[in-house]
Amino acid sequence: MSGRVVETQARLGDTVRKGQLLLKVQSPDSTNAFNTYLKAVNDEQLSQKTYLRAKDLYEHGATSLGAVEQAETMERDMKADLAAADEQLKTLGVDKNHPSNIVGVSAPISGVIIGQNVTNAGAAGMTYAGSATTFTIADLSTVWILCDVYENDLPKISVGQSARIRANAYPDRELTGKISDIQPILDPNLRTAKVRIEVTNPGILKVGMFVTASFESRTKEVRAAVPATAVLHLHDRDWVFVPAADKTFKRVEVHTGTMLSDNRQEILSGIAPGQQVVSNVLQLESTLEAQ
Repeated sequence: MSGRVVETQARLGDTVRKGQLLLKVQSPDSTNAFNTYLKAVNDEQLSQKTYLRAKDLYEHGATSLGAVEQAETMERDMKADLAAADEQLKTLGVDKNHPSNIVGVSAPISGVIIGQNVTNAGAAGMTYAGSATTFTIADLSTVWILCDVYENDLPKISVGQSARIRANAYPDRELTGKISDIQPILDPNLRTAKVRIEVTNPGILKVGMFVTASFESRTKEVRAAVPATAVLHLHDRDWVFVPAADKTFKRVEVHTGTMLSDNRQEILSGIAPGQQVVSNVLQLESTLEAQ
């Protein structure tokens, strides 16, 4: 339906409910649809009278069977036209008992308005505005997160696998989602594939946010983990102290990974799982200085 917007009751960013009135449009389409409906009503009534008359004449031998069949066919056609006109009124939201050229447009779903293409006194509809869209409503109770995963890591993940999500805006909150799709086409420049994760939105995730997703590889690997206090950061490198001969300690360079729970640090290389290390490098330095 095309026309002029006479009133808007919602705007970009609003949360709306299904059936809530969004705007009112003054449209000649509603008037034309109601006129078509009235004509269909009159035509159907006339065709019904014609059919009944032809049927009565046939029963008294005053007309042929062909005339009755022709009248019956016309009656069926008029009923179909009437049903179509009535359905058009429902589509446009016109009450046939209280017709008006001002029609309300309601939200078809509950959600958040993420796009608005109309304003008061502005045009709406394909004929005047060139677009049938007035508002775009998104249900953000469940959202999609699109991640770029390098092709070398694709064998480690699969659809249905869980993922941990942290939004840059809320680094202290961790959410859990599941992989719902892995795109079959790679970015030719980055050599990455888009991986889609479905996440239940607690209300903090906004459209366009940057997030970080962590996946648990299907390939199990055993790595060392040490207390975070065991790692010495020196000259942009990481070190740990391991026992040596004659009750001495040796400094060993390591490559660290992610921080784990209980304030532990993952060690990617440098020491093997089970290797003893000094648990608190600061206490070791204090002991050495005292000696």
